[in-house]
Amino acid sequence: MSPLPDYRPKKLSLGYLEAEILDIIWDLGTATVKQIHDRILSDPERELAYASVTTVLNRLTEKGWLKCSKQGRAFSWVPLVSREQAQAIQSYDQLQQFLAISNPDIVAAFADSLDTASIEQLDAIASRLQAIRRQREKP
Repeated sequence: MSPLPDYRPKKLSLGYLEAEILDIIWDLGTATVKQIHDRILSDPERELAYASVTTVLNRLTEKGWLKCSKQGRAFSWVPLVSREQAQAIQSYDQLQQFLAISNPDIVAAFADSLDTASIEQLDAIASRLQAIRRQREKP
């Protein structure tokens, strides 16, 4: 996972269509409304107005996920964070919310319901945290 970037979107919450459009832009690197609209409509089961794509792009820009620039007569959007950086930011935010509970009994209740794969992941996390702690304690 990527380290936490210096930049962070103003609002992390994304609706379904916002997440879908952001995914398309991450795939393309930079995209116009037409490219995004065409990509969504490539699914014959989908209907979506061109103006709706523009509205969602503007919302993502206001939330700090995208940057808009004019290229010739068309506007294009680029992501301000990579997919990996977004995952790191969102994971960090969820972890902070979980740790904010700060009630050991509630946290322990989650530990009781972990499966083997989750326990292995926790062991890996614990090892990584111990390594970081050792690094910080070195003079």
